Amino acid sequence: MEIILLQDVQNLGYKDDVVKVKNGYGRNYLIPQGKAILATPSAKKVLAENLKQRAHKLAKIKADAEELAAKLKGVSLTIPAKTSATGTIFGSVNNIQIADALAAKGFEIDRKIIVINDNVKELGKYKATIKLHKEVSSEIDFEVVAE
Repeated sequence: MEIILLQDVQNLGYKDDVVKVKNGYGRNYLIPQGKAILATPSAKKVLAENLKQRAHKLAKIKADAEELAAKLKGVSLTIPAKTSATGTIFGSVNNIQIADALAAKGFEIDRKIIVINDNVKELGKYKATIKLHKEVSSEIDFEVVAE
């Protein structure tokens, strides 16, 4: 089944993408949740017209994302965490803590677009990817230290 995404869906695609999904996933989840519509020929024509009209606006959004990625390039974060005597963290470091640390440095970034590559359960240095745009992403280094 072909559908047109109305919003970004992680591991599937971005807004206004035409993707193929299994019938049940599209019919029972994506369409009722308002995340997609069926890709009928008329819906595809409407999408093409909308994309043509938004091309200039999308170029500006991409330029803003590239500018933010350039600013984030040199940023490294230090995240304090409560640890045991062996250096293991109680719990784990997640994208919410990284978003809070970035906000403290003056970057307002939604936690939903931050992806941590590793499972952070020990002290050390790690990397996280921030997906600013479907074609622009930025990697930041962060270090987990004992509180």
